[in-house]
Amino acid sequence: MRSKKALYNIVSNLALQLIIIIYGFVVPKIIIKGYGSDVNGLVVSITQFLTYITLLESGFGPVIKSILYKPISKNQKDKIVNILKSAEKFFRNIAKIFIVYIIILSFIYPILVNNQFSALYTVSLILIISITTFFEYYFGITYRIYLEAEQKSYIISLIQIILYIISILVILISSYFNLPIHILKLISGLIFILKPLMQNFYIRKHYQINLNTAKENYNIKNKWDGLAQHIAFVIHTNTDITILTIFSTLKEVSVYSTYLLVVKGIKQLIQAISSGIESSFGDMIARNEIENLNKKFHLYEIIYFSLCTVVFTCTIILITPFIAVYTKGISDANYIRYSFGYLLVISEYIWAIRLPYSTITMVAGHFKETRNGAWIEAFTNIFLSIILVWKYGIIGVTIGTIVAMVIRTLEFVYHTNKYILKRNLFTSVKKILIIIVETIAIILLSKYIPCSLSLSFLNWIFRSCITCFVAIVTVLIINCLFYKKEIKDIFNSIFKKRK
Repeated sequence: MRSKKALYNIVSNLALQLIIIIYGFVVPKIIIKGYGSDVNGLVVSITQFLTYITLLESGFGPVIKSILYKPISKNQKDKIVNILKSAEKFFRNIAKIFIVYIIILSFIYPILVNNQFSALYTVSLILIISITTFFEYYFGITYRIYLEAEQKSYIISLIQIILYIISILVILISSYFNLPIHILKLISGLIFILKPLMQNFYIRKHYQINLNTAKENYNIKNKWDGLAQHIAFVIHTNTDITILTIFSTLKEVSVYSTYLLVVKGIKQLIQAISSGIESSFGDMIARNEIENLNKKFHLYEIIYFSLCTVVFTCTIILITPFIAVYTKGISDANYIRYSFGYLLVISEYIWAIRLPYSTITMVAGHFKETRNGAWIEAFTNIFLSIILVWKYGIIGVTIGTIVAMVIRTLEFVYHTNKYILKRNLFTSVKKILIIIVETIAIILLSKYIPCSLSLSFLNWIFRSCITCFVAIVTVLIINCLFYKKEIKDIFNSIFKKRK
């Protein structure tokens, strides 16, 4: 049953991420072509500033999820209700504070962007974009966490798939009639407030959960231990655009965010696999199945890292040619930045390498044990990005992110192996070294791939297919040299299930 749920979660998450990628490319292209790079930069920047309210969440969500695994495995309904009630109270308080934050941001933000747009234009856009976040915190996040802990994140994914498809269709229709940017974003926001309402309806229909029966002031231990982890995550995902907003121009924000569309799409696909099996690892830890966890995690590393190598190495090679085609005809900003493209993909490649280790650390509830590394990552990212942005612009902030990511990744690899899996550190080091060898080999071989100088999606697709083929073959050959036994075990497992 656990494997079945994991499969449902992975497939539905992958489908969701594909829809999000389509959405992520359709909407910004409409905004850039219809309203200009400045407006696109403004929308992206406002969205990023609004996400800083999640700092108040203080990593509370992952902590809640980690402590839900055990009572769920033992079917302790009373304890589950008490935990969820405490979470609901916490998140609704954040929603109320969010309103105050929006008011403050409405006064400060127009000054930060040097009044490049009128205050009314900017403030009204802030209010419209904030609608979805408010509804998520006030009505939806508690039950979303519960569904994820129940190994049913596929329900959330299916709801989001429906809403994203509706939103894409409505936005395309709105752009056809040249509606103002405010109307376009308002329609999108109103569609997505249905998400918390739909998942809450599902919970009430399928689970006997009544939060009114919960104990008042139920205390959740160690609820602040996720603070450092969460701040590090928020800084990783938001620092670069925030610093560019303050120290650079909205055009540079637009360039950064356009490249980020590609990397974010790849990142979400990779994360879909991890989130699909996250609850399975949590269930194994809750049941103290350490030997089974080690075996499954070892095979997961090999499969996951092979996928990451192919996907991210191809992205390093193909990202800037894709951006050249995607922004063809747009001349109000320089979008062709090869060095920046390489560095941005590398920063997220490092994030992807650490993801299995950070995931298992979080589901094991080791927030306190790894919080110092989170603070170091956060401060390193901010400090280096602010120093380097003056001279190197978007490349500078990306270098700051890469250095911070390397430090944090090393900590997660060490902690997971020593304190959770209790195995030799070289087990992971060997896999990471193999990833580096495979990446270099693919990049060197890609130099011999013929490419047309003509800017068209057809030529880019042709080059992409050859690059992916070279990457897959390279990874398979090298993996067969280093993982003979594991590959044999994987194939034997597949054939046994078929029989």
